[in-house]
Amino acid sequence: MSAVPDGKKLVRSPSGLRMVPENGAFNSPFSLDEPQWVPDKECPRCMQCDTKFDFITRKHHCRRCGRCFCDKCCSKKVALPRMCFVDPVRQCGECSLISQKEVEFYDKQLKVLTAGGTFLVTVGSSEKSETMACRLSNNHRYLFLDGESHFEVELSRISSMQVLTEGSTPGEKDIHTYTTLLDSDYISEGGLSRATGMLLQYKPPGSQDAQQLRMEAADDKRIASAWLAAMHKAAKLLYESRDQ
Repeated sequence: MSAVPDGKKLVRSPSGLRMVPENGAFNSPFSLDEPQWVPDKECPRCMQCDTKFDFITRKHHCRRCGRCFCDKCCSKKVALPRMCFVDPVRQCGECSLISQKEVEFYDKQLKVLTAGGTFLVTVGSSEKSETMACRLSNNHRYLFLDGESHFEVELSRISSMQVLTEGSTPGEKDIHTYTTLLDSDYISEGGLSRATGMLLQYKPPGSQDAQQLRMEAADDKRIASAWLAAMHKAAKLLYESRDQ
């Protein structure tokens, strides 16, 4: 097994071995807590196909939802990075499909976000813009913006996020916020060039007043558009997490 990264620790749970932050306060905003398993005594039958459990038909718990299934309905072992499992874990059919999509996010979009892009940044109502490199921190908790100045935006403090597309202005239907399901054809793998900028509303530390941050693609617009598309998917994941 590879060495444990600094700031991480290995924890063994009933579901498997997990690599988690030493301080739980530094969990990634994309992470999920392990579910409570449905007690064995409350589960005489498979919760999908209704097969009765006996000495031959064993029961298995899905590591993502905690429900109880027979081997046929819960046979797949799929990576579950949002719960920090070191190895793939057993999941039911429905959960395994969700986890497979999230693995793609971790393998592709997170790498794009941490690599960063260059944007023309406007803070608040200021008429002055600054060219800044924007990237997601390695622990996924902050957006770092670096130019002549430097500041950080904590993802948990973002109250709304709007992705701008070509020809859009604030208020038009081409703007998508993470408070919707974000199932937009405008921001997709096949239409990355449509993403041109982003508007954020967030509350700085110690303030109850929302601050607006506007980011528009600068320099390499292809990289900026790919970063915006990845951020769009990250926002969808964060929004869906709040309902779980």
